[in-house]
Amino acid sequence: MFRKVLVANRGEIAVRIIRALKDLSIRSVAVYSDADRASLAVSLADEAAYAGPSPSTESYLRIENILDAARRHGADAIHPGYGFLSENPEFAEACAAKGLVFVGPPAQTIRSMGSKTAARKLAIAAGAPVVPGTEQPVTSPEQARAAAARLGYPVLIKAAAGGGGKGMRSVHREEDLAAALRDAASEAERAFRSGEIYLEKMLVEPRHVEIQVLGDHHGNLIHLGERECSIQRRHQKVIEECPSPLMRDHPELRTRMGEAALRIARAAGYANAGTLEFLVDRDLNFYFLEMNTRLQVEHPVTELVTGLDLVAWQLRIAAGERLAFSQDHVEWRGAAIECRIYAEDPESQFVPSPGTITHLREPAGPGVRVDSGVYAGWTVPLEYDPLLAKLIVHGASREEAIARLDRALSEYAVAGIRTNTGWFRRILADADFRAGRFSTAFLGRPLPPAPEPPVEAEAAGALAAALSEIAPPAEVQPPSSRWLEAARSALLR
Repeated sequence: MFRKVLVANRGEIAVRIIRALKDLSIRSVAVYSDADRASLAVSLADEAAYAGPSPSTESYLRIENILDAARRHGADAIHPGYGFLSENPEFAEACAAKGLVFVGPPAQTIRSMGSKTAARKLAIAAGAPVVPGTEQPVTSPEQARAAAARLGYPVLIKAAAGGGGKGMRSVHREEDLAAALRDAASEAERAFRSGEIYLEKMLVEPRHVEIQVLGDHHGNLIHLGERECSIQRRHQKVIEECPSPLMRDHPELRTRMGEAALRIARAAGYANAGTLEFLVDRDLNFYFLEMNTRLQVEHPVTELVTGLDLVAWQLRIAAGERLAFSQDHVEWRGAAIECRIYAEDPESQFVPSPGTITHLREPAGPGVRVDSGVYAGWTVPLEYDPLLAKLIVHGASREEAIARLDRALSEYAVAGIRTNTGWFRRILADADFRAGRFSTAFLGRPLPPAPEPPVEAEAAGALAAALSEIAPPAEVQPPSSRWLEAARSALLR
């Protein structure tokens, strides 16, 4: 096993990896930018290394800075987390050239699955179903018009080199195609330094279901079941759960999707943790979408249902260990749901809400887990994705998990910035969500009214403003009796 591992990431995922390293008695090195000098990850790590200025292009994405930090601190391996350099084959190769173990799949596998068009070809060769689309990048409006006519509208324009909704446009009419091509290619170039795009047939209101795989370097490869990721906003997942509600009535679907995922992963020569994403239509036909050759944001729901520590197994596999169990040993117990807590304002079109967290109370109790990267007093920077934490719950049933998540959200108290906790409670109150009747179009519909924010957060925020001698705007209403009662209790504590 490794003696020391550098964590080439930030925020809640850096904290998650550092804790896994401590559990394995491995020393950790956190890297940080100017904006993250006082981060929770830095305080928890055994050692910390400066990576550069706040812009990620000058710190977390600067390969030479990360490798130099690993050299200076004597690290044996680098865990990239997700995002940043996690799916960069050049980084994996650079680690190997410096004698460092990259905690992830081989560079060639990252390269072959990183191109969406190349991954589609590999899936087809492996006998897995794919969404109808172009097998080569589209290089001209004429090519795009011909492909769209063959596929039939509506179509999706997608970036060949990335995901997360960047470089993606839906087109319902031929007259809108040319402008959408320009916009998608331009956004893809900015996000992934590659303007290559391709076309897919757009499935109407599909479900987004992904399969977690885990493989070692000795030829053992298994899947750990599925995660339901259909609750999305602007193609970004916001709520994920395991198992998918689909599997209650169609357990054979997990078997078929798992087998297809393993065929693709074997064809790619996969090792370590990875995720294959699929779309499922109304007739329960499923289609391979893409593969993420890294740890997923939503990995905790799989951990809670299977009882496996995915980060620990990533490290064990990277160190050369064999999987200690086979496919027949994997069991799924109960249900887990995760929601991503962002510093953003749902009432103002989800604009980021950077600033200082003046008060923080995270929920606890049986079946509640919070993977957090923040603390009271921390200033949320504007330079990065505003993900603060992940709230994950586990219950004996989906119904129990939903009730537990709603309770945990009601206890989540954050002051000084805006968050989306109340918005999640509106989703949980929706009858169709509770029944498991939804698709990727779910958030295009109206939601039930928002519940009141936690009294503690309301009171703490107002008290912090008063103590800072910040006068409230003239249009703010006088405090309610409910607020005055909470403020009085807070002052007496």
